[in-house]
Amino acid sequence: MVTAAHLKEALGGGLRGATDLGALADRVRDGLPYPALDAVAKRFDIPIRELTAVLDLPERTMARRKREGRLRAGESDRLFRVARVAALAEEILGDNAKAARWLRRPNRALGGKTPLRALDTDPGASQVESVLHRVEHGVFS
Repeated sequence: MVTAAHLKEALGGGLRGATDLGALADRVRDGLPYPALDAVAKRFDIPIRELTAVLDLPERTMARRKREGRLRAGESDRLFRVARVAALAEEILGDNAKAARWLRRPNRALGGKTPLRALDTDPGASQVESVLHRVEHGVFS
């Protein structure tokens, strides 16, 4: 299970006062700071364009959010989902470099999609988490 501290770290660590999942949920509702997007992209070696495609965040909107310094609640929720699953991959696979490679490599258990691409919906994220838990338990996936 991914801890609040691990999630906070994956989001760049700039979420003061967010010490548990409830506090993180409040931050997501209020909108995560824009630097959290950059932090996730950097930590898991995800090109910004690829990450914003998963977040359904057009380039012009992303530029506006960067100027504003904050994402909206829905965008924050999608970024949090990516960070949560990426942090789980990091935990299960051993480090962020392995997690980064795994997230961007096509996976047969996901019908040939990359795990990152499957994170654009909540059911897709559940499917990716299921594959990760099978890997954790030694089941070929």
